Amino acid sequence: QVQLAESGGGLVQPGGSLRLSCAASGSIFRFNSMGWYRQAPGGQRELVASITSDGSTNTADPVKGRFTISRDNAKNTVYLQMNSLKPEDTAVYYCNANLRILGRLRYTDYWGQGTQVTVSV
Repeated sequence: QVQLAESGGGLVQPGGSLRLSCAASGSIFRFNSMGWYRQAPGGQRELVASITSDGSTNTADPVKGRFTISRDNAKNTVYLQMNSLKPEDTAVYYCNANLRILGRLRYTDYWGQGTQVTVSV
């Protein structure tokens, strides 16, 4: 019904940058929000940043000032620009979309497959 296609992960040195993209497709009626979560080895999945359909953003404290979330509503795509990366940013990053599909009344969370981000020398 809904597919989230992530791209942009990889290996980067400390202080470097990466840009993640997530494109949503399928029987989408309306978005509430899109965002990024991450999960480090042995850790819980945590919010990195989210953005609503009207552009309001929420960014986790550990990444404030370094990561920026944005979206292109026409393309149903959300981006995460990650600058000044640190080893502790190493994790699998998951795209999330909270949306309504055609024919349904309630909003539901959908998740991407995840993309690995590794920050290391």
